[in-house]
Amino acid sequence: MSDYSQFNTDRTYPGLWTITFSNGPINMFSPATIVELGALVADLEADPSVKVVVFQSANPEFFIAHLDLSKAAELRPTNFAPWFDFVLHLSSMPVVSIAKIRGRTRGIGNEFVLACDMRFASRQRALFGNPEVGVGLVPGGGALEWLPRLVGRSRALEIALSGDDFDADIAERYGWVNRTLDDHDLDSFVDALVRRLASFDREALGAVKAQVNRFGTPTANELQSSNDMFFSALAWPGQRTRRARVRSMGYGVPSDFELNFGRHLPALGRADGDNTGTQPD
Repeated sequence: MSDYSQFNTDRTYPGLWTITFSNGPINMFSPATIVELGALVADLEADPSVKVVVFQSANPEFFIAHLDLSKAAELRPTNFAPWFDFVLHLSSMPVVSIAKIRGRTRGIGNEFVLACDMRFASRQRALFGNPEVGVGLVPGGGALEWLPRLVGRSRALEIALSGDDFDADIAERYGWVNRTLDDHDLDSFVDALVRRLASFDREALGAVKAQVNRFGTPTANELQSSNDMFFSALAWPGQRTRRARVRSMGYGVPSDFELNFGRHLPALGRADGDNTGTQPD
């Protein structure tokens, strides 16, 4: 089994792996994260006893913050291929994947949970968004492929074009997550569900998942289309200007900007880039 530095793996319960993200102050996604997830999915596929995998965060404020754009150049040589290998394997393997979500889940973090088979969120602590448009980019990791399938065209456009944050109740109403639960009920609900699933035969779970996948998963070519657009967008002049402003606003560290990303984004389009006129918390 591989060694992981950005998350912990608990295999105590038979047939169940629990993966806990713990990567620095706000669980940023970096190229190294993607490499480790690739190793993880290979380990999952090599273990015939595993039936269910649960993903959670050690940080109640951040499930996965977003991609670390300061390291985007490291992704260009591979053109995100390891990420799509991970997503396609996760969605197709005969193992049920569940995201148990507390905290901010934005950008590639949202694209990660969308690739999971099920999503359950804390009503009080979960927040979702794809803020890429606000920094002059486009979602390139799968949101534009998964969201229309889950929430419909118009709501997918609202999410992707506004770049705003959406709370767990709206996410549930839109079909973005399976359901929301009060924070004190989330663990017990997910624990009961995954133990129920782990009591069933892997072959039956995998067969049902494969049949449902015929109607609900994007193809590799569809994912690649948005990925190509993302890397093209890195050269757009407006994107460079907006990213420069983001770097001065508390990007990538615990800050009001990272806690309230959606609220701050409109200021990036102003000539002076200041935050006057944004709404208070």
